[in-house]
Amino acid sequence: MSDEILINVTPPETRVAVIENGVAQELIIERSSRRGLVGNVYKGRVCRVLPGMQAAFVDIGLERAAFLHASDIVQEGESRTDDINALLREGDDVVVQVVKDPLGSKGARLTTSLSIPSRFLVYMPAMRNVGVSQKIEDEGERARLREILIRAAGDAGVQGGLIARTAAEGADEFALRADLTFLLRLWESIRERTAAAGARELVHEDLPLALRTLRDLVGQSVEKVRIDSRSTWERASAFAGMFTPDLAPRVEYYPGERPIFDLYGVEEEIRRALERKVELKSGGHLVIDQTEAMTTIDVNTGAFVGHRNLEETIFKTNLEAAQTICRQLRLRNLGGIIIIDFIDMTDEDHKRQVLRALEKCLARDHAKTHISEVSSLGLVEMTRKRTRESLEHVLCESCPCCGGRGNIKTAETTCYDIFREILREARQFDVQQLLVLASTEVIERLLDEESQNLAELEQFIGKPVRLQVESTYAQNQYDVVLI
Repeated sequence: MSDEILINVTPPETRVAVIENGVAQELIIERSSRRGLVGNVYKGRVCRVLPGMQAAFVDIGLERAAFLHASDIVQEGESRTDDINALLREGDDVVVQVVKDPLGSKGARLTTSLSIPSRFLVYMPAMRNVGVSQKIEDEGERARLREILIRAAGDAGVQGGLIARTAAEGADEFALRADLTFLLRLWESIRERTAAAGARELVHEDLPLALRTLRDLVGQSVEKVRIDSRSTWERASAFAGMFTPDLAPRVEYYPGERPIFDLYGVEEEIRRALERKVELKSGGHLVIDQTEAMTTIDVNTGAFVGHRNLEETIFKTNLEAAQTICRQLRLRNLGGIIIIDFIDMTDEDHKRQVLRALEKCLARDHAKTHISEVSSLGLVEMTRKRTRESLEHVLCESCPCCGGRGNIKTAETTCYDIFREILREARQFDVQQLLVLASTEVIERLLDEESQNLAELEQFIGKPVRLQVESTYAQNQYDVVLI
């Protein structure tokens, strides 16, 4: 079955689902109130230089200053330095591009090495080389593309570097030259706007999600791109007709009454992608925990029992888990450091096969990944390039009760906290009585299981204690009021 891309558009948000073999493999969500910044070019102003980190904070007009490391600063001439003080000073204006959206408490990550993408090419004004995407493996095709780009760059008098993207595989010279002409015009426009721009000003904004999808995600394997908004479909069709004529017939308007994401159960996939536990067909399951530092994935056999022996059971579960993990990484857009705890295997050949299965499945991932060997503890360490927020961070927020920890104090623990607070207040202040405000669960426990302890406490302090339910309080919240 060929791949499809579904684009669901509403005024507040655009959602894209990549469907491979009838199953959702990737989800991208962009909200109009919080559009992604990756690819945007700004004229920023250096607001702080950090010699200890060899980096600088740059004000580009966002809520938080963005981060620019010395290694991401293009340097002219022969001499090279890692000394940030020699490269930037506070108050300097600098043209930068966002390479990572703000993530959590961190500001955006910047570079001064600008890259301007089109359908087949990436133009890098500060570079001087011609390259080909590593995902194009055929050496003959790599040589053909390199030869065309060198010739086209020479004819056009290109000063910068060029990279042939994965989508360029099989593209003819006419299409590549047309892409190059477009990129050079766009770069000239960016240069003119940069010269006229003031500090902290946006110079160039990347395309909206629907058009970026056509540019970046649609390859030869994609049979259809279905869009459920007529106005977005018209813009996409015009964009495709101008820049990717071969793609234009595949862009379709979906007018159906049934929501487009219901066609392949994408809404259900989104719901599942927000859960910790992922069931495997074999009866095993994964437990996925996302933290600030890393993501951990634990593989469990569950109810699966092999036909021959335990080692076979473990091997089959790990093989299925490897495929499911790759899909979950893309669906949830998990990035950074990822630790996978496969079930311990004694057979070295089984370990190799599981690792190869993981690598094979990740080959279709658009994000750059790096996998280590299985460690002596049976752990696989890997990284996945993170340029935007994960699905969980886009759609969810930390629980106001537990603060994202995943647990809160029991009603019993809160009762004992209240007892200690009553003693503390009664010793410090001369009061007539005390009022306890707490959740229904806590008040009920104070009136039932803890009633004897509460009566003894009242007798000890010589003051009455009143109880009042506060329905908005979580189980771990309370107040002791002096009356």
